[in-house]
Amino acid sequence: MIKMIALYKHPENKEAFDKHYYEVHAPLTAKIPGLRKMEVTKVIGSPMGGEGKYYLMCEMYYDDMESFKAAMKTPEAKASGKDAMSFAGEIITLMIGEEVNE
Repeated sequence: MIKMIALYKHPENKEAFDKHYYEVHAPLTAKIPGLRKMEVTKVIGSPMGGEGKYYLMCEMYYDDMESFKAAMKTPEAKASGKDAMSFAGEIITLMIGEEVNE
């Protein structure tokens, strides 16, 4: 499986971030064709102590690279990306990964 991983640093206003993320952004992202699973993790701390560098992580799973590339060309994916940049452009890091099960 291929997954896109979104890591969000701590927002200035966590309440406003959460409201937009859960009420607007996550439902928008969930509509992307080919998306198999979406897992959202709220980071609650660091093993070194304190709150850590990141606030939230979202993993979006696709069957393979071809499915992922096709999904990213859809209007739904473009809307999700545009929304992410509008409310979290300064705090988001995006990565593409491939699951390795050995």
